[in-house]
Amino acid sequence: MAKTLYKITFFNAGKVYELYARRVGSSALWGFTEVAELVFDVHEGLVVDPTEERLRDEFGGTKVLHLPMQSIVRIEEVERKGASAIRDATTGEKVVTPFPLPGKPR
Repeated sequence: MAKTLYKITFFNAGKVYELYARRVGSSALWGFTEVAELVFDVHEGLVVDPTEERLRDEFGGTKVLHLPMQSIVRIEEVERKGASAIRDATTGEKVVTPFPLPGKPR
């Protein structure tokens, strides 16, 4: 039997984050929602999603994430994992750090 999977959409620092987790519930901290067992794609090939890498760097070592209830946009129970994302809160466009090209000035 497959474990339940949730897609959590929340505001953080002017951006909208979309993460996947196996466990969501009420936190022991009043006014917070507890998100645990975060799920990230494991890429072992040449193609790496920079957004997924950025999220793994930021939240990879997190045991439990306590999100303020007012920052949560939506929690969905989903059948399979989609792409995690970081979006601009005003435009809704994905925020992706472009891959630096050789010889291109910064």
